[in-house]
Amino acid sequence: MFPIKDDLPSERFAFVNLGLILLTTGVFLWQVQLGEALEGAMMRHGVVPAAFWGALARGRADGLGTLVTAIFLHGGWLHLLGNMWFLFVFGDNVEGRLGHARYFFFYLAAGALAFVAQALLETGSEVPIIGASGAIAGVLGLYMVLFPDARVRTLLLLGIFILFPKIRAWWFLGWWFVVQAFSATVSRLEAASATGGGVAWWAHIGGFLVGLAAVRVWPDIRRRQRGLRKRPGSRG
Repeated sequence: MFPIKDDLPSERFAFVNLGLILLTTGVFLWQVQLGEALEGAMMRHGVVPAAFWGALARGRADGLGTLVTAIFLHGGWLHLLGNMWFLFVFGDNVEGRLGHARYFFFYLAAGALAFVAQALLETGSEVPIIGASGAIAGVLGLYMVLFPDARVRTLLLLGIFILFPKIRAWWFLGWWFVVQAFSATVSRLEAASATGGGVAWWAHIGGFLVGLAAVRVWPDIRRRQRGLRKRPGSRG
């Protein structure tokens, strides 16, 4: 299943979400022109678990910046486009509910904690972890809590049939999370997972859980959420 659009208008113009999409795309265009220097840039600005934990063990915090810079790096056009489309579909409503500044810092925090989750399972890996997937997973988790009854127009392929059903957000995003959890479990059973690389499934899971928990951090959002659910016809 692939999301096309949801049926919720944003509560305010989501210029931070749009800015994140443009910034991330700009960084990728910068990556493309690096040529042979790209690998070195990935090592410097991506989260390399062995280097990250090694620096912390020595009492150095210089690797903490990569928890942010790695969010804006991507491994290819498909990686970039898939992430940015999910952010485009779901991010505007979350920003509308959180407000611009809070949304920006939530996005960075979800991405950083997602990288930590992945790095905890690959402590010796020297392969850089990159991508906005963990940060976006945080957005998805928070969206599911805030707008569970929103409907998502979805592209669904069933053999030769192409369908476009509208699916409730809690079902669509719940299924997305189940797929991530299953894929993460399988990856841990594969011998190759011990060396890192591939898809950072545990970053997806970590980011999503951050999103689920985030609504408990801000009492004002919780109060507003309860109020919206009490109003007739509200999607909350």
